[in-house]
Amino acid sequence: MKLAKVSCAVLAALTAGAGLAQETSNKATIETIEVTATKRTESIQDVPVAVSALSGESLKNLGISGFQDYVEFLPNVTFQGTGPGQNEVYIRGAATNQTAITVSSVQALQPSVAIYLDEQPISMQGRNLDVYATDMQRVEVLPGPQGTLFGASSQAGTVRLITNKPDHTGFSAGVDVDFATTKGGDISNAVEAFMNFALTDDFALRVAAYTDHQGGWIDNVLSVPGQGGYIGSAVHIDRISGGVLTDPQNTPVDSPTNDELVEDDFNDATYAGARFSGSYIINDDWTLLVQHTEQKLETEGVFAYDPSYDGESSVSRYEPESNEDEFGLTTWTLEGRLKQLEVVYAGGYLDRKIDSTIDYIGYTNGGAFAAFYACSYGGAPEDEICHNPEGFYKESTENSRLTQELRVNTPADKDWRVTAGVFYDSLEVNSVGLFQLGAEDKFFDLNRTLNGGADGRYEGINSTGGNFGPLVSFVNDVTHELNQIALFGQIEYDLTDKLTLSLGARWYDAEDIYLGATTSSDVTEQIRALGQGGQALIDFFGEDEGNAMIAAIQSGQLDTSLLGGDGKLEVDDTIFRFSVDYKLTDYVLLFANYSEGFRPPVTARTGGQLARNQTAGSAFEGFRIPVYSTTDTLDNYELGMKGDFFDGLLRLNATAYYSEISDLQTSRFDPTNIAFFYFTDNVGEAEIKGLDADFTWLATDNLVISGALSLLDTEITRLNSTMVNLAPPVGSSLPYSADLSGNLRARYYHEFENGYEGFINAAIAYTGDRLSGMFANANIYEDTHHLVYGMGSGLEIENEIPAGTFQGVSYTDRNGNAFAGGRYVAQSYVLVNVSAGVTKDDWRAELYIDNLTDENAQLYIDEQQFTPKVVTNRPRTIGVRLSYDFY
Repeated sequence: MKLAKVSCAVLAALTAGAGLAQETSNKATIETIEVTATKRTESIQDVPVAVSALSGESLKNLGISGFQDYVEFLPNVTFQGTGPGQNEVYIRGAATNQTAITVSSVQALQPSVAIYLDEQPISMQGRNLDVYATDMQRVEVLPGPQGTLFGASSQAGTVRLITNKPDHTGFSAGVDVDFATTKGGDISNAVEAFMNFALTDDFALRVAAYTDHQGGWIDNVLSVPGQGGYIGSAVHIDRISGGVLTDPQNTPVDSPTNDELVEDDFNDATYAGARFSGSYIINDDWTLLVQHTEQKLETEGVFAYDPSYDGESSVSRYEPESNEDEFGLTTWTLEGRLKQLEVVYAGGYLDRKIDSTIDYIGYTNGGAFAAFYACSYGGAPEDEICHNPEGFYKESTENSRLTQELRVNTPADKDWRVTAGVFYDSLEVNSVGLFQLGAEDKFFDLNRTLNGGADGRYEGINSTGGNFGPLVSFVNDVTHELNQIALFGQIEYDLTDKLTLSLGARWYDAEDIYLGATTSSDVTEQIRALGQGGQALIDFFGEDEGNAMIAAIQSGQLDTSLLGGDGKLEVDDTIFRFSVDYKLTDYVLLFANYSEGFRPPVTARTGGQLARNQTAGSAFEGFRIPVYSTTDTLDNYELGMKGDFFDGLLRLNATAYYSEISDLQTSRFDPTNIAFFYFTDNVGEAEIKGLDADFTWLATDNLVISGALSLLDTEITRLNSTMVNLAPPVGSSLPYSADLSGNLRARYYHEFENGYEGFINAAIAYTGDRLSGMFANANIYEDTHHLVYGMGSGLEIENEIPAGTFQGVSYTDRNGNAFAGGRYVAQSYVLVNVSAGVTKDDWRAELYIDNLTDENAQLYIDEQQFTPKVVTNRPRTIGVRLSYDFY
């Protein structure tokens, strides 16, 4: 397989300057890529921003595949996520907690990194569109805010996948085959192919198709209640009747196990799809490109291991987990000229459907139900109940997104150049989620109805009504819309032949609309009542609570100023960008930039409600959920240099930057409900200092050495009062990012007789320690872990809040000891990849070994199941790639 998914394949470009050598006038030089990072086509070395790019050939030569493979070899790129189609990307340390994938469609932050397929933005909250990156022309990555040209969700960077377009010169085709085996795992295989037809002088068609089966390596192992599994572990076997589950009357019941689901290597993933492109030359000035991509992603199992089990590839689940993610994406681009103006009209429509079944362990381990996979504690031993661990969450989500952009460029050869345009974006997420805790456990009144329903029947915004059955305990049925319109522009002016100034700006108007209901609340009417205030609050919440909310609004505790009486949350603003660049020589460019990025606000599902925990002195005493999170912004200052030295034998690029984040958004557990749910909040401020550098060196005519380095220093500089003693203290680091990361790669190739060329590739990457999450909850999770398993997780914890002050009161663990506030530490790791192959004319064969040393890297520690799970890389994988091109 050449490449895998968009959400990660794109990130390979952050290894900038890693292109192969090319021959120019019989002299080897470093490949220079044309990019459109400023929405003009320019040489990457002439663009006065920290843009990185890799050509399609370079991507192929890297020989990496899959989301985690890309991240492993990219300094200063991190992710939060639990498997294919379930990841969020962060760049330059601008990371916070994202909502768990189980409810991301209901309540999640907008992404901080915008991902594009050609001209179409495809990033979404919690579930970035996971496009398989086949038949790529190049990948561009712009770290740092790109808000003026690329809008919302490009707060920390923008990634663009640029596909190969139809070629009007003639027929061509190609096929790539990949076969691999993973240590302790299943076999993987992939086939990719493309065909290009020049049907007439004016019309060309290109088709690319692929199928990629990625074999699993995580085992679902046996778990038996009362025998050291999730429930009844060694710590409390003696408190269960002979190791047997009991009902509320202490009568023995059948003890369910997951024996029917025990399976080795159960985390498979399969991508299958095709892209169709048609290009029509209307006349000498105008062309039309229409593309359609259709893809289906299917996964089974989970992609994280449980550190409680022996080895680093086992977990226990009681439900058959699966994820089906299908989409159709149609895009169109009309390009032409009106006298001296270049005109581009680009649009796209996305239709996506996701169906997921997820084990309910994260719910039954957490919040009010902590350790229900063990037993409910708090009373006399004879009154304790051990619960059925079986439970599921089923979600059906449909996404649609329509974007349109019209922009113009003035001629590039003038002293002054202007790019200006208008942008429209309409995103809608429709979701129905069904929750079930276990066949014998009913924690909700199933006769509770919504929107006038009766007899247990449900009528919602996305469902037609009907009884969901006795196993369904709770229902979410919501529609979340985000609509934007923006005007943007950038002007560049050459003061001299060497000095250029530029100014960019973007005005935007963003509208967030939240509609729907849950089993316990009509969310639509609740949000409208908050927007209307006064009597509407009393009518909806009742006199006492309504008056309390009115008082909270009047005192400034709750802000409703952006919310209309129709429930629409609307905000508008203008952001700016300034830059200056100086051409020191023909081969060295210096530049300085100031840029702004933003993420739009998000309406809260339970806005205005009071936290259940009103313990005096606790962090939640008097706490009410904000009605919405406000826009968070990132201001960025950077100095950079791009240069080719020693007659083009050495390329060195470096950028130093300083960023300030205001009104930092993060996802938090919802204290009005069980801890499985989330709301979005502005929690404080942070700053980021860093240095990115990369180089490419043509050591000889046959040896290319390249590398990249990232130094990063992140710091929380202010916390809101509601976050003190919950989040790590001021001065602590932001999550997920390492202080030091880097990689070094080498490619040696040699020409043999008869036209054969052999090559050897080697790469080594280092990633330092990273802290998990924005909240210091690790010791609470460890306590739950002890209740569930009878032992600790064995993961490292960095304590940042002294015992006795965490959460504002002296919360204690099962032994009566006060909790300290701390975060898990994902430990540093080193990864090595090697490959060797031979090419001749139009064919290529390669043998590769990924993860040569079989390193088990802690890529991400998932805390959203209330006992930690570790997302890791694929074990040592040995494979063969074969390709052939037809002309």
